[in-house]
Amino acid sequence: MLNFFSRIIQKQFDPVDNSPLILFRIIFGFLIFAETFGAILTGWVKQALIEPMFTFTLIGLEWLQPLPGSGMYAYFALMAICGLCVMVGYRYRLSLSIFTILWTLVYWMQKSHYNNHYYLLILLCLFMLCVPAHAYASFDAKRWSSVVSMTCPRWCITIFIIQLWIVFTFAALNKIYPGWVEGHFIQVALSSKNGYWLIGDLLQKQWLQNLVIYGGIFFDLLIVYFLLWKKTRVIAFITSIVFHVFNAVVFQIGIFPFMMIGLTVLFFNPETIRKAFFPKKTLIGLSNNKQTELKAGRLALAIVFAIYFGFQVYLPLRHHLYKGDVSWTEEGHRLSWRMMLRVKYGNLDFKLKDPKTDNTWRVDPMDFFTAKQVAAAASKPDMIWQMARWMEKHYKKEGIADVEVYANTSVSLNGSTRHAIIDPEIDLTRMKWQSFRHSTWILSPK
Repeated sequence: MLNFFSRIIQKQFDPVDNSPLILFRIIFGFLIFAETFGAILTGWVKQALIEPMFTFTLIGLEWLQPLPGSGMYAYFALMAICGLCVMVGYRYRLSLSIFTILWTLVYWMQKSHYNNHYYLLILLCLFMLCVPAHAYASFDAKRWSSVVSMTCPRWCITIFIIQLWIVFTFAALNKIYPGWVEGHFIQVALSSKNGYWLIGDLLQKQWLQNLVIYGGIFFDLLIVYFLLWKKTRVIAFITSIVFHVFNAVVFQIGIFPFMMIGLTVLFFNPETIRKAFFPKKTLIGLSNNKQTELKAGRLALAIVFAIYFGFQVYLPLRHHLYKGDVSWTEEGHRLSWRMMLRVKYGNLDFKLKDPKTDNTWRVDPMDFFTAKQVAAAASKPDMIWQMARWMEKHYKKEGIADVEVYANTSVSLNGSTRHAIIDPEIDLTRMKWQSFRHSTWILSPK
């Protein structure tokens, strides 16, 4: 058994043509440029980071706040420049390191616009930092001969494929629940698209909605396998383009569909990619690895990736450790590839009480937070808790010490009957956030 795993690990260090990796670097760099520069042009930076008086950071990182004034425009402009540098391979690792740090800080800085795709981008950035994707067709390769290589170890491509397998597999498994299979989410999500562009009426057809429901499950579950198998690769590639372009047009989810299409190049035969995109590239240095012993450094790297991928499998499963339905409680929802599974609408207001005078009053969160923030927070207990803590600090500055804050919630999941998700009798200012266990004041319908 040990020899079997040893051979598998050793094989991952065999040199292979790096053409797919080089092509993906170009695609990746362009897409992260488009994502960050587009965030400025579309007003996302202004809406998410400049207009709010308070941003919902990752709990525990409240010190992490947007730059004042128009600083976030310069922040995103720098990320866009880094994206272009990655695309052309100019000071590749420095540019990508800067982008990765800045993008991760933005991800931690706000939760009102949380998206699984933003998290995936961080993971892809970390992978791209590990691999020599600037070894050809780059400014770095022209400047420094030490960078130049026509090959890369096989693991440089394998890690992306394993990560995609995890993403798509859990995306498929998460869809096997009544809200998706019975069409509740799709009906609600597509009802808002009636009259949309040229296909609005078509989106209301039952047959198309059924195709989206069951096609979505089977696509996510099988696409990686079909891309790996040479006989089905081209069909899978065309299907992937159709699937992701449909999602891009209908659901408008940024660069994610195009990033998924771009990642498919890593499944193709390197020779095919080389002939199509780098016809002048001469493949040298490709030889079979004849080593019989697994060196300590290679074993250590294999262990690191094994731990990493083990953690990636744990994260989507961790919600089973918490009491209640994750779709309601949100405990274990993030970082779990629970993508496009539900539409949650909620109403939220707060009852505040001055313990010294027994005076109580109602507070509309719209008085302090933006409409987008309130819409996002109304169905998410952690953000409601953060709102309560912010109000406690706000009224303390107004001269009311130890104010009590109670949340009144009414949430609908995929058009269901409304339910409270926060115990209205609990003073949220007295509650500590539980990162690794269920909070009893978070409610879930039975």
